[in-house]
Amino acid sequence: MNTSSYVIAEFAANLQFEDIPTEVVRRCEDLLLDTLGSMYAGSTEAPVQKIAAFAKEQGPADGSAQLIPSGQKTSPYFAAMVNAAAAHMVEQDDLHNSSVFHPACVVFPPALAMAQDLNASGKALLTACVVGYEVGIRVGEFLGRSHYKVFHTTATAGTIAAAATVGRLLGLTTAQMQDALGSAGTQAAGLWEFLKTAADSKQLHTAKAAANGLMAASLAAKGFSGAEDIFDGEKGMGKAFSQAPQSDKLVAGLGRRWALLETSFKYHASCRHTHPAADALWAVMQKHHLNADDIAGVQTFVHQAAIDVLGAVDKPATVHQSKFSMGTVLGVLAYNGFAGLDEFEAALGDARIDAFRQKVTMQLDPEVDAAYPDKWLGKVKVLTKDGRALEAFVSDPKGDPGNTLSRDEIEEKVKRLVSYNKAGTSEDATRIIAWTWGLAAGQSDLPL
Repeated sequence: MNTSSYVIAEFAANLQFEDIPTEVVRRCEDLLLDTLGSMYAGSTEAPVQKIAAFAKEQGPADGSAQLIPSGQKTSPYFAAMVNAAAAHMVEQDDLHNSSVFHPACVVFPPALAMAQDLNASGKALLTACVVGYEVGIRVGEFLGRSHYKVFHTTATAGTIAAAATVGRLLGLTTAQMQDALGSAGTQAAGLWEFLKTAADSKQLHTAKAAANGLMAASLAAKGFSGAEDIFDGEKGMGKAFSQAPQSDKLVAGLGRRWALLETSFKYHASCRHTHPAADALWAVMQKHHLNADDIAGVQTFVHQAAIDVLGAVDKPATVHQSKFSMGTVLGVLAYNGFAGLDEFEAALGDARIDAFRQKVTMQLDPEVDAAYPDKWLGKVKVLTKDGRALEAFVSDPKGDPGNTLSRDEIEEKVKRLVSYNKAGTSEDATRIIAWTWGLAAGQSDLPL
């Protein structure tokens, strides 16, 4: 019986580098470089350091895979865990809109770890990563909006994506890949409750998704069986995790629609739900030559998921939590002209930005909500102190496929990320940029 699990497994096990359009390969390289920058930047943060300490206590003293950026060696399992935590830490990793899923942080870390263990070619690494994107995105779309209201899709669909990625590197058969997906699905987890108290759980979500997916694929290679119908089965992910699973999304266009190309880069260093409004606010400020002190209030018109995620944060208690506060994000942008990592670090405790935060409201908008998640529209009304009401609408926020980053912009972003908190040097940035652009003709061993 060709269940959706079987069809996905067959695609994941058999995709060849030559099957992938050149533009998809190039975009995969772009996304990989972007993510390496995030790994550098996130590596110095306390939650990631704690997971790294756990890995050092529990893992081997040496191994075949690298922690980024230190180059310290450990097992692929623990390298995937630590690097995945780092990749998602500073809110600069990518997002696929319609699945509301961050593929990069759960695909590239286990891919790099296992590729190093296998001494795989650059082509093999890129092929596996494309597999992870295509599978993970479709699982996110399958689970849908009701799932995302409670579960962090990057943690749940991410476990599947990681398993498919590593399974492709290991050369699993279709049957083995189906086993890997089954074992990954039964380990999928990740709840949004942590947002209310600024807990560190978000890093655990990606760390465990990457590690559990790698484990699922590795066990499948040893003959360990998994559920055959993990998506649509009577007690599978659809029934457990979604009020309205969309099974048709799982296999639609496999090998024809390249969902990886639909992935957005993050321009602002904040939750993606803030980006459309941020771009719309900036458009108003630029058009009407406003500065932050000219603004009396900002009404943001948003989709329901933005309210669900961002509404949990009242007054941010940490830098990371501030990135999930619509008012704080808009205040950082309004006062600095850029909402990057350094700007957020300086913003916590800044009375001006705290005051601006209190001027910002979120309102559910039918047009914006109906377009979501396929389109993330930005719509704001800015009230000025001199009595004007100014509006702006943005259909493609900076970083979206329709308004994407060039390679030059990606390189500049990566240089900023690598240098953040002195995680790396300009030489490090130059080295990983050169390695990434040459990956398709080279090997997977990252020169740290």
